[in-house]
Amino acid sequence: MSIQQLRPFPTHFCLKDLTDITASVFELKLNPHQGAAAQAANAWFKQRNVYSGPKEQRFLSHRFDSYAGMSFPDADADHLETCIAFFFWAFSFDDLSDEGALQSKPDAVQVGVDISMAVLKHPDAAPPDFPYAAMLHHIWRRFRATASPGACNRFFGAVEGWMNSQVEQARNRSTDEIPSVESFIVLRRQTIGGPIVEAMVEYSLDLQIPENVWEHPVLQEMSKAVIDIMTWPNDLCSFNKEQADGDFQNLVFCIMIERDTDLQSAVDILTDMLATRVADYVRYKAQLPSFGPEVDAELARYHKAIEQYTQGTVVWYYHSPRYFRGQDVCGKHDIIVPVYKREQSVPSQDIPPRTQTSSKAGLYQYLFLPAYSYVHVSVLLISLLVCLFYVSSPLSISPRIPTP
Repeated sequence: MSIQQLRPFPTHFCLKDLTDITASVFELKLNPHQGAAAQAANAWFKQRNVYSGPKEQRFLSHRFDSYAGMSFPDADADHLETCIAFFFWAFSFDDLSDEGALQSKPDAVQVGVDISMAVLKHPDAAPPDFPYAAMLHHIWRRFRATASPGACNRFFGAVEGWMNSQVEQARNRSTDEIPSVESFIVLRRQTIGGPIVEAMVEYSLDLQIPENVWEHPVLQEMSKAVIDIMTWPNDLCSFNKEQADGDFQNLVFCIMIERDTDLQSAVDILTDMLATRVADYVRYKAQLPSFGPEVDAELARYHKAIEQYTQGTVVWYYHSPRYFRGQDVCGKHDIIVPVYKREQSVPSQDIPPRTQTSSKAGLYQYLFLPAYSYVHVSVLLISLLVCLFYVSSPLSISPRIPTP
């Protein structure tokens, strides 16, 4: 499917309050340690030099600390600080491939993925200069300090899956191809970072759950359902921002094309799908067998925590300025949202200057150059070749003396 099949967008669309759909099942709770943890995490992030000036202020205005406070309400201050740092890393890296210097550049995304995965494979090595990988290095070190071996394995595998999904999504963007609804849902569970979230929830409370329990079919279905429930509201809230950025990798657009329908109908269809998915989760949870008193108690803590995370996530979509451009959308049953105008792509300088001298460092510096830099490099090379040709030309040996 191609974006060329999309029907024209209207001037406005109506979005229901999605928190009403999820609130009947998922609890909202706030973490009392949010203020102190946010102060420490913000100072840490500013030292990473990922953004500067207005761009850094804009990024921090999205209130990832509030997101973490609602999503990890029972974590202690130390674990919550790591969770906020996790959001800083995940959202900045996601923005890099969604709307930054790596958008529609799967090969460049792959280089960043390789550098980042090296951090997980060699945790005792020095942090790399690539700031996104350096942030992951810090988070991974703190994660491993208290998490169970199983949680560490799940985090490793989840980050690897998420990284690979970023490459696949960049490849889709580069070809303007839109996946089918079914295949996009599967991919979206990875691109939203669902399995990483589950590992972070497990870490936030240092849960001890046996490995064999996670493979139970009911738990697997509950996992898919809860990830969809935290993901589909994101697609509903973010598709307007994304289409304005020229990004159509969103479930709303998949539905529009596959069902050959207009924007409002696709929004309504996905909203109904969300309600059905919440009912699915409740049904699966009722089918969960007993694994013994101790394991059941740990699983109960986990499911309470993942449900709190889910509701905190859906609420944050409305509170953050990331998706609605300052429009007050909180607590309203029906929200009328203007369709944003498509913005012209502006060269991005998301990657700060590097000082590495290794060949691999030089490679990713080149791959991460903004588009206009390639033009500058090409002009310089052509100019150099012209100069060399002129100097080596026989005509240049005896310059012509102009006649009076």
